[in-house]
Amino acid sequence: MALFIMTFIARAFTVDGPSMLPTLQSGEKLLIDKITYRFRPPQRGEVIVFRYPTNPKEHFIKRVIGIPGDIISIRDGSVYINGQKLEGNYLMKNPRGNMPPVKVPPEAVFVLGDNRNNSHDSRSRLVGFVPNRLIEGRAVWRYWPLQALQVLELPPVFAQIK
Repeated sequence: MALFIMTFIARAFTVDGPSMLPTLQSGEKLLIDKITYRFRPPQRGEVIVFRYPTNPKEHFIKRVIGIPGDIISIRDGSVYINGQKLEGNYLMKNPRGNMPPVKVPPEAVFVLGDNRNNSHDSRSRLVGFVPNRLIEGRAVWRYWPLQALQVLELPPVFAQIK
């Protein structure tokens, strides 16, 4: 029964590293929903766990910024999705540097860490666009430490992006 649940429904995941600060701290434990993406694709703003493209035994946790067809760019410290500036208070700091516009291909997502200046994410050639087949699931609930217990919700800024 436990094997069935861990394979098809949910699994535990421990955050390792600072790439999702301030949203998630290293050492926190999360519940990953593995069933939702069997019925719908990932949405902008969701925090996902995926297998690292160059070493599928490793798992990364990042936020979905772009979905298929989106044009993503970074300029002057801001992320743009389809020409709209992504503004939100969920970030550690705005990203340094620029990134020319890229179009998210079908069956893939563009991901960034919330700690944009300390994150190995879709800006790197080693990660790039994350194919849907490598996505393990979405982070839905932080259950450890107990004082940080909460359901993980989308930052409201993603509702405004078209």
